[in-house]
Amino acid sequence: MAGVSSCMKYSMFIFNFIFWVCGCIILGVSIWLRVSKSAQEEFQIDDSLFSGVYLLIAVGSIIMVLGFLGCCGAVKESQCMLLLFFIGLLLILLLQVVAGILGAVYKSEVEGAINSTLKETTNQLKTDQAFQVQFREFEKKNKCCGLMAGENDWPSTGNVKDGCKCQPEDVGTSACSSDGKNKYKKTCREVMIDYLKNHLIILMGVAFGLAFVEVLGLVFSMSLYCQIQTK
Repeated sequence: MAGVSSCMKYSMFIFNFIFWVCGCIILGVSIWLRVSKSAQEEFQIDDSLFSGVYLLIAVGSIIMVLGFLGCCGAVKESQCMLLLFFIGLLLILLLQVVAGILGAVYKSEVEGAINSTLKETTNQLKTDQAFQVQFREFEKKNKCCGLMAGENDWPSTGNVKDGCKCQPEDVGTSACSSDGKNKYKKTCREVMIDYLKNHLIILMGVAFGLAFVEVLGLVFSMSLYCQIQTK
């Protein structure tokens, strides 16, 4: 094995073995969420969320394949496998960069699509009794009222607006209206946006962490590829 660093070789193997295990976990969990009725009920996954589950299945599969190529390429010192691993990882990194750029450039279009989805959900709130029960609990938990237009998002009949009423411990606080109605001031849309803004730093940290790991994988694979070539 002259000319090939054992440290580089086994570091590459360990790195990709962890990568492969992560892919297995993502793929296994996503398939379980798709086929298990009890899991779908527990995590409240309906037909509208299956596209996200399918995306996780695709991501898990890709990570598994890349991890396999990296592991075998390192152990067998296969330039072909290492090159395929490098190209696959590079494509993923480029797609992440492109997605970030497109997200920044088309921010208004993204916000428009989100608002359109929320409007459709508001229509569901007026007709779907099962969804009304779930959303009422969401309102109480997050101290919000309605989705887009406060209590006007609810049907005008019945007792369905109970979720908008302030809990006894919240009456008189800034979360409640001061007009005597004791309704929560914020819409649930505002709560969701605030949540995303507050966790934006975490999301950015995860994105940069993934990018760092991917660049590390690129460096390891190309270094090992070059060492095998000059062996």
